[in-house]
Amino acid sequence: MRVLIQRVSRARVTVDGVETGAIGAGLLLFVGVAHDDTPQDAAFLAGKVAHARLFDDRSGKLNWSALDVAREAGTGDIEPAAMLVVSQFTLYGDLRRGRRPSFTRAAPPDHAAPMVDTFIAALRGYQLRVAEGVFGAEMHVELINDGPVTIWLDTADLRA
Repeated sequence: MRVLIQRVSRARVTVDGVETGAIGAGLLLFVGVAHDDTPQDAAFLAGKVAHARLFDDRSGKLNWSALDVAREAGTGDIEPAAMLVVSQFTLYGDLRRGRRPSFTRAAPPDHAAPMVDTFIAALRGYQLRVAEGVFGAEMHVELINDGPVTIWLDTADLRA
């Protein structure tokens, strides 16, 4: 399973001109699923995302996770971090041969959709606010990158 994390000031997803998910400050998560991914992979990756220190502390260092920011929000000083999850099979695009990407490593929808749902449920289990795109839909994603902070996580690399 793969996730491309982008810290954003705001982001939103529309399908056929209708907004399906939007967040203010937080993390935009593009999620790809491979054939061999399991619910345990989804839960593990959600934990890595929830605990990743991708937000500035009061001194401007990347020391706070989304969970830390959510806890600080009780003081009124910081808006709670939110997540916007967008499924994206193209994270498994392979251009090693030819010019058209191959997506043979991407899981079929009947396997990928439940894995994305498991990932979202695991994030919500941390009491994080999670908005979503629409699985399998042609989506338009708008974002304002913050930092920019962009991180790539792949369970195959994390297991090694």
